[in-house]
Amino acid sequence: MSGDVTLVAPKRKPKWLRVKLPTGDNFKQVRSLVDEYKLHTICESGHCPNMGECWGAGTATFMILGNTCTRSCGFCNVATGRPLPVDWDEPDRVGRSIKLMKVKHAVITSVDRDDLPDGGSIMWAETINAIRRISPGTTMETLIPDFRGIRNQLDRVLQAAPEVISHNMETVRRLTRQVRIQAQYDRSLGVLKYLKENGAHRTKSGIMLGLGEEIDEVRQSLYELREADVDVVTLGQYLQPTKKHLPVNEFVNPETFDTLREEALSLGFIHVESGPLVRSSYHAEKHIL
Repeated sequence: MSGDVTLVAPKRKPKWLRVKLPTGDNFKQVRSLVDEYKLHTICESGHCPNMGECWGAGTATFMILGNTCTRSCGFCNVATGRPLPVDWDEPDRVGRSIKLMKVKHAVITSVDRDDLPDGGSIMWAETINAIRRISPGTTMETLIPDFRGIRNQLDRVLQAAPEVISHNMETVRRLTRQVRIQAQYDRSLGVLKYLKENGAHRTKSGIMLGLGEEIDEVRQSLYELREADVDVVTLGQYLQPTKKHLPVNEFVNPETFDTLREEALSLGFIHVESGPLVRSSYHAEKHIL
């Protein structure tokens, strides 16, 4: 793993990145509920390779605050532009669908809404509270944006007290400006540290590999995440959504992911998911234990 992010010819996916096509009754039921309740899922918007596995198990990661983001990250397939107004009926729709799906552990994420004075934090709190009211047996992970580091916005999520609060670093320090154009590496670290220091039960973050990072840079990021008292980390392979997105610099072999898992555990993370097909919500139900 070396070099900067540069334009290179598309690489052929290795055999370890092959996934099964989504099938089965549970998958069809989730598909039907997502359509009926007009829900957005990062499973679809992010072209997640695990969608068949997760939807086949009757679970999905819900994306609130619409499906148009105010930021333009080079890795992300979510549309960028002017978002629609906030839909204040969305929290109840998400809560009802989670109850119908009999979800035991739900993952909620959102687009960035830098256009809103509150950054979308009020909708975040409303959604968490609606899920708790409508489906009280469901535990939650909230995969939040950085809210530009504004503490009263982070506090709204903290006060709603989801079991896990996650915010992804996505890449190493050197590549952050190229991969997450409007984000800041140290601001994201500060968000995770602030969450833990102010009552988050469990914090979590994720890093993509294959964008041109050095393995020692990944190790440094893992060290810095533990310094911020992050509990759970995920490591997965970056996959280019379209030709307009950042290219894959390298397909990292499974053995490297295994090595990084052991090294991360030795740093003191409570739980580590590390593998080519791992995404931030993969096996999320294990991360509250």
